[in-house]
Amino acid sequence: MQRIEGGICAVPGVRAAGVRQGKYGLALIAASGAAAGMFTTNRVRAAPLDVTAKHLAGGYLDGVIANSGCANAYTGPRGLEDARAMARLLAGFLATEEKKIGVASTGVIGRYMDLPLISQLFEQAKVRLRSDGEASQEAERAIMTTDTRVKEIAVEHEGMRVAGIVKGAGMIEPNVATMLCFLYTDADFPAEKLHECLADAVKDSFNMLTVDGDTSTNDTVLLTATGKAKGREADFREALRYVCMELARMMARDGEGASKYFETVVRGAQSVEDARLAAKAVAGSSLVKTAVYGADPNWGRIICAVGYSGAEMDPAKITLGLEGMSPDGRSLKVSLVEKGRIVDGALDQAKEIMKGDTITINIDLALGSAEARGFGCDLTHEYVNVNANYTT
Repeated sequence: MQRIEGGICAVPGVRAAGVRQGKYGLALIAASGAAAGMFTTNRVRAAPLDVTAKHLAGGYLDGVIANSGCANAYTGPRGLEDARAMARLLAGFLATEEKKIGVASTGVIGRYMDLPLISQLFEQAKVRLRSDGEASQEAERAIMTTDTRVKEIAVEHEGMRVAGIVKGAGMIEPNVATMLCFLYTDADFPAEKLHECLADAVKDSFNMLTVDGDTSTNDTVLLTATGKAKGREADFREALRYVCMELARMMARDGEGASKYFETVVRGAQSVEDARLAAKAVAGSSLVKTAVYGADPNWGRIICAVGYSGAEMDPAKITLGLEGMSPDGRSLKVSLVEKGRIVDGALDQAKEIMKGDTITINIDLALGSAEARGFGCDLTHEYVNVNANYTT
């Protein structure tokens, strides 16, 4: 897997642009090809998702238009028409049909779109559509809300390219997470196959990510294939999964107010579903997250989370450990519980690991061969500050 520069514009046939005006932004991406998407599981679903899902029924997109600052969620019939109006803007410029445009929004729920502002931003953005690396980052910046950094990646693998940009820092919980993610590839696969590959990639990446336990109304992941490269499905799946996993890691590291990133690796589960349940429970536990923040090696909270996760487990068989880097850069690894028995004298080294900004929690259930990995971050005072003043 070779990482390359250029973001989504590293994929032949992709052009991008983005503009901002204060907290409001607009991103445009032009790329034609077979397309698939996945959306939030929240029953309160934003208007752009319904519009885009309907457009994806044709299995083909010519472009995406996405805004930040207003979620266009819980806005009724007016919200649907506003989302369609956004699609018409880009469709007219690209000389294509409205039904071949994807629409996405992020921002405050329960407020109507300012279409005059959207139109103004569109006029500024459309003349900037181009295929260079700065254009990819420009589009990413346009859709950022509480994000603090650009999150993008592009790879080349066995003659195919896969790339993506993503926004998301808060209201993040497994089931896609609060995010707008736009993925592109030059691989030549039909829409049905793209959806199958995307579902598998999302299952092990975005669906294993949590920041705060809230599932958004606007989660959108879109994948478009320009079809300019031939390759094996297995190689494409590998590249797509890698891209999605890396983007999930970037989102966890950029969680609202986060100061530390951690992964939960569960092995030895009876089933993959059990492994996922345990990994999600630990990554999502407020008690674990605050312990990570305080560098407190309170491993009992981890055992507790596994116990209520719903996964099959035997307290007498579980093995638990931590690994990471010390503040001075040394690689550290410590075992805290081995086959149900507490390891004496391990807390000092565990605390040193917890002081680092990247931590891996290793759990072996010793009941089977299935495994899964969860992505999370600590819970800090700054998270409260960010969300206590989100609309004010």
